[in-house]
Amino acid sequence: MKKRTITIGSLLISACLCVGPLAFADMPGPDPGSLWDHITKVSPYKEWSFWPDHQGMQPGRAPHGPLHKVYVNDRALNSSRPPVQYGAIEVKENYSKAMELKAITVMYKVQGYNAKDGDWFWAKFTPDGKAKPFGKPAGCVGCHGTRAKNDFILVHEFN
Repeated sequence: MKKRTITIGSLLISACLCVGPLAFADMPGPDPGSLWDHITKVSPYKEWSFWPDHQGMQPGRAPHGPLHKVYVNDRALNSSRPPVQYGAIEVKENYSKAMELKAITVMYKVQGYNAKDGDWFWAKFTPDGKAKPFGKPAGCVGCHGTRAKNDFILVHEFN
């Protein structure tokens, strides 16, 4: 009986090791083109949810503008405490006071990308998808780094 339990346990572990990488196979690499394609075509961010404590249009501040909406994918939303799951994406639509979309800023958690700064890949896109800056911008890292204990997430508080 003990041998069968060990064998079944070994099979389950092996299955998890094989399936685990497949769960991330549909995720983009840490580059702006792949990320933009993912959030606009593969898994359109407008179909995602909001953080439970940050719903719909909210007042904002520099550098994002006076108003914003923040969408999160299931990997972020299903994270009950920091750090969030790898593959988590937070998309912030940045608006002017006149409700004009000015930019789309994205945080994307990529395993092994930048361990000292939470493994986050940042990108600021124009509304038509041109990215600048992206990667590890000092402004993003510096501001979000003030909430490192909350996994660099500013608009949601984990309970």
